[in-house]
Amino acid sequence: MFSPDDTIVAIATPVGRGGLGIVRISGPGACDVASRMLVRNAPLSPRHATFTRVHSARTGRDQPIDEVIATWFPAPRSYTGEHVVELSAHGSPVILQEVLHSAIDAGARLARPGEFTFRAFVNGKIDLVQAEAVADLIDAVTPLQAQVAFDQLDGTLTAQIAGLDAQLLDLIARLEASLDFPDEGYHFIEPQAVASSVTRVIAALDGLLNASVRGRVIREGATVVIAGRPNVGKSSLFNALLGHARAIVDETAGTTRDLITETCDIEGVKITLVDTAGDRETTDRIELEGVWRGTRAREVADLIVVVLDGADALTDDDARLLNGTPTGTRVVVANKSDRPAAWHRDDAVTVSAVTGDGVESLRQTIVARLGGGEALHDAPSISNVRHTALLERARAHLTQACEAAAQDRASEEFVLADLHAARASIGEVVGAQTGDEVLRHIFDRFCIGK
Repeated sequence: MFSPDDTIVAIATPVGRGGLGIVRISGPGACDVASRMLVRNAPLSPRHATFTRVHSARTGRDQPIDEVIATWFPAPRSYTGEHVVELSAHGSPVILQEVLHSAIDAGARLARPGEFTFRAFVNGKIDLVQAEAVADLIDAVTPLQAQVAFDQLDGTLTAQIAGLDAQLLDLIARLEASLDFPDEGYHFIEPQAVASSVTRVIAALDGLLNASVRGRVIREGATVVIAGRPNVGKSSLFNALLGHARAIVDETAGTTRDLITETCDIEGVKITLVDTAGDRETTDRIELEGVWRGTRAREVADLIVVVLDGADALTDDDARLLNGTPTGTRVVVANKSDRPAAWHRDDAVTVSAVTGDGVESLRQTIVARLGGGEALHDAPSISNVRHTALLERARAHLTQACEAAAQDRASEEFVLADLHAARASIGEVVGAQTGDEVLRHIFDRFCIGK
């Protein structure tokens, strides 16, 4: 998919103007490319920031492009594991493009998205979990997302995977040793011990998988739809959760006719909040379209916040909405707590969108419900659906191994087959065994320059 043998270059900082911009060169010829670009007679010193100038490889040294700070990171102690030269220039897009073209004219090739990180993976600087964490860290929009990504980049999940792999390897070695000496009657591990060891690995996998629901919510975010009949305070609650006035609020029923969408940070989770038209029986053609769109939004929502008027008697429209929303994917809100209560429900969160009373409790309830009933303050190890799928596959193989171990000694070969399959699935998480299609899918997410 990528050629790791040539020298690549790209702008490593975001598009746009800034005080500084970085052009990164990586590969066996990085120093040669840099020497052809820099107005400098002496070679760069390893790991020393050097003030110099860049000239165009086409026009020659008489026409400098910019003043830069050049830093050479010799292999293998660099991000990619190759020779890397980074040029810190002024952050003008025009200047950075000139520096980039000078490097290409000097013999480098324009890097493709994710190619620097791919080379770090190929050269053993990081594993696949850490490579994916790089992209997640770049994409993080909340502190909790950044924390989960950094923990994975720091090797938290890698260490846990390595521990599981070591247990399976030891178990496989004992079983294979027993099979190598069938006539001598040597048994390096008894079936009961096999089942016990496999059960411990399954328990460890369950701990990771149980946290994966929370992890996926943190990594990918969630869509939360606010629903209710007209004038129950949906738009006021929408604004209160956002922290600013985004939706128009008026006493006239049916003010909201279309979906209003805004992204916000609720307890560290990226939430796409959707305000919908008041849900009621109507003959108004425009309002009917708004109600239909609200219904479609609820069908694809991760969570529905059903808003009821706590100061008014429940209506048929309220009952219809409650009956039409699953209890497992909704939060019921009794709004207008600043007025005398007209009814009570044990499952309702009492709030006042006007005064803000109970809004913080609602935010916590939303996040806890999205996380399967658990708070999300403790960053889970798993947040990636690929990792979850592979570990679920490994668990299925281990369950079969347990069942085979409970039978007679002739089943050792079947136990081994399942243990090898489980270990292969676990190895795919960190990239020990991964096909080109998977790698291409992962690294295509990256921006150019990373």
